[in-house]
Amino acid sequence: MSTLSAKERIIYQIYPKSFKDSNGDGIGDLKGITAKLKYLKQLGINTIWLNPIYVSPQIDNGYDVADYYQIDEKLGTMADFDELVAKAHALGLDIILDFVMNHTSDQHPWFQAALKDKDSEFRNCYLWHQGKNGGPPNNWGSFFGGSVWQKDPLDSNNYYFHLFAKEMPDLNWAEPKVQVEMLKIAKFWLEHGVDGFRLDAFIHIAKADFEQDMLAKSAEPQIAEMFYANLPQVQVYLKEFIAQLHQIKPDIFILGEAASADIDLAVDYTTPKKESCDTVVTFRYFAEDKSQVESDLPQIGQPVKLDILGFRSNMLEWQKRLEGVSYPTLYWSNHDMPRILSRFAPKKESKACAKMLATLMYLQRGIACIYYGEELGMRSQTLGTVADFEDPQIVDFAKQARKKGWRDGEILRKASQAHKMAARLPLPFDTTVYAGFSKVQPWKWSKEKNVASIAEQMSDPDSVLNFYRQILQLKQKPVFIEGRFILENTSSELYVYRRVIDEHKQVLVICNLSEHEKSYPCGVFTKVLLSQNAKVSAAQAKLAPYGSLILQK
Repeated sequence: MSTLSAKERIIYQIYPKSFKDSNGDGIGDLKGITAKLKYLKQLGINTIWLNPIYVSPQIDNGYDVADYYQIDEKLGTMADFDELVAKAHALGLDIILDFVMNHTSDQHPWFQAALKDKDSEFRNCYLWHQGKNGGPPNNWGSFFGGSVWQKDPLDSNNYYFHLFAKEMPDLNWAEPKVQVEMLKIAKFWLEHGVDGFRLDAFIHIAKADFEQDMLAKSAEPQIAEMFYANLPQVQVYLKEFIAQLHQIKPDIFILGEAASADIDLAVDYTTPKKESCDTVVTFRYFAEDKSQVESDLPQIGQPVKLDILGFRSNMLEWQKRLEGVSYPTLYWSNHDMPRILSRFAPKKESKACAKMLATLMYLQRGIACIYYGEELGMRSQTLGTVADFEDPQIVDFAKQARKKGWRDGEILRKASQAHKMAARLPLPFDTTVYAGFSKVQPWKWSKEKNVASIAEQMSDPDSVLNFYRQILQLKQKPVFIEGRFILENTSSELYVYRRVIDEHKQVLVICNLSEHEKSYPCGVFTKVLLSQNAKVSAAQAKLAPYGSLILQK
């Protein structure tokens, strides 16, 4: 049984294929993770989140699950997983798994049976509908491009629903059998010692009336989140599912992916009395500055900067509205987005920016969630070919950009700063040819080196890695767990907040988000807990570009 409460968790997200290869095939695996558990313990985290490790055709890097009860052979065996869990627990580290609950692979036995026989017991485990006017049932668009509908091979006027790739048919949560089977899968992994789940895409498990089109002038499929995201029935399914998980494991930790949920929904999804998630991940924090986006090209291949004013406002709302309810997830990057340094930091200032951003985000009220490599200051890396993105939308972007006169180098550089795949490259352990990740060329590789390796940073007291270790030590102090959050009213170039337990137990955190030196009055906050490119003089904090300072009364 875990001894950690939700508010004490410090999560480290591992993309298994890119963490550490133990058998020389160029793909990270479970034994590779097990071999580096002591590194993670020394970093200061206490919970490991693994992206999907199940058997999969890898159409969407493991989120297309063909067998929920087996480990993908490229990642290892069930014995390898059990060893990982046992050794993690021995070090005081919990393990949570990605739980893919909205869809399966089209290679899953349930869907294969449903495709072959309309009378199959699994037919109603998926979503089907008759076409309209010689085409799909409606004009809803898939997140992966095109329509959400794909033809049924048994009936030319019938279609199945897929919110993501056509190889990833959505499950029908209105069918009791789906709910029963999903619970069985969760119980299986709990019996193998996992401490919780990250509920992938749970906000999409209910859909609206398929006969309703999106209102649009264009004949192209339309993203229709109002019809397949955050519908009221989601909370009904969620409550029942989590209630049953709590009966199996009362101390289970549930992290929900609620990408498009607003703050009101986040409150609903994390209210303890509702048998809910402990915390949810939202993409709503990150307001975007699209001023440099070329409107006649697809946005997917164009870098979008972080809108600092919008971010401050969004973070304040989430912090204050969740007080007394739950703890927000604090993160800068994950497998579905570009790395934060590529969105925010000039290359020459990467080191200072990485430290400042860690200070800003992770000492706020909430549950820190660090994406592998972030503790080194990794940026998204430039991929070598358009095919490396494994995304037909980038192929289309490249075609359109070439017509406008863009050269291939510029296309690859821009797309790599904008696309999630460039944020999934191997973790560099040392300075050998493949960075100590593998003895052969990794499954995804870039010749661009943009960060010092773990070995180099371990021996450098001024490294980003060693700074992260200090931040995570501070994160475990009561004031950073229990303290109220108060964001100060400053210019957009500063991000200043207090963590407050009482009049005497307070901490002031000052971050300079600009390339200019900044000052801030620190008053009674005189004891320096941690400083980088900053100092205190005559009750004034002076911060160099991208400096940060943590002060105590």
